[in-house]
Amino acid sequence: MANRTSIEVEGKTVEEAIKNALRELNLPRSKVKIVVLSEEQKGLFGMPGARPAKVRVTALKSKENT
Repeated sequence: MANRTSIEVEGKTVEEAIKNALRELNLPRSKVKIVVLSEEQKGLFGMPGARPAKVRVTALKSKENT
């Protein structure tokens, strides 16, 4: 299990960044809070990758042990 509870990740799109963060934290989407820090920006003539998307993904606290 990952020791980190919050990470910031970049990706070509917001969805790709979220998927990368979930994979790194080894958590499902329902167990995290997602904040979009910046949307991706297209390059000249709509080419992708001019500026990646960035998200912060934080693990939600579990209430199972209460």
